Amino acid sequence: MKPLNLTIALAGVLALASLAPTPVAAGGSTSHASTTAPCNNSQFLQDQQEFESGALTQDVLENVCGTVTYVYPKKHTTSGWHGYFLLQLSPGNVIEIVSDLDQMSAPAWPWVAVGDSATVRGRYYYDNDSSQGIDWTHHGTSSSWRTPGYVIVNGTKYQ
Repeated sequence: MKPLNLTIALAGVLALASLAPTPVAAGGSTSHASTTAPCNNSQFLQDQQEFESGALTQDVLENVCGTVTYVYPKKHTTSGWHGYFLLQLSPGNVIEIVSDLDQMSAPAWPWVAVGDSATVRGRYYYDNDSSQGIDWTHHGTSSSWRTPGYVIVNGTKYQ
């Protein structure tokens, strides 16, 4: 009987552990693992090909993950301060990630570094081969994009 009781106790501990929030860096936002979508790089690559061929013409929601390969200095645009970095999804497949720093609960930029592991949820836009990326990586939405996004860096979620 003792092994069964131990199994039940262990299952209870694991169930409680799954409710614990993810780690939070200073200025980061607390989240639960269940609120994040799984990474789907293959769907992104398919969508990218469909944009290139003209089969897809409207922005789409993407959930990608990979390794940070470059971090740009923050830049002020007409819509405020933005942080940009490049995320390598697989060898030869890199996409620019855009974060609206005025909309995010995050520490001062840069809060991501080369070599970091990152998961991103946001809007994939494709203007042409040299102008494409994933933006709307923050909690806010608008009438033009209604899905909140996020960036998870080494396990810490920023929105």
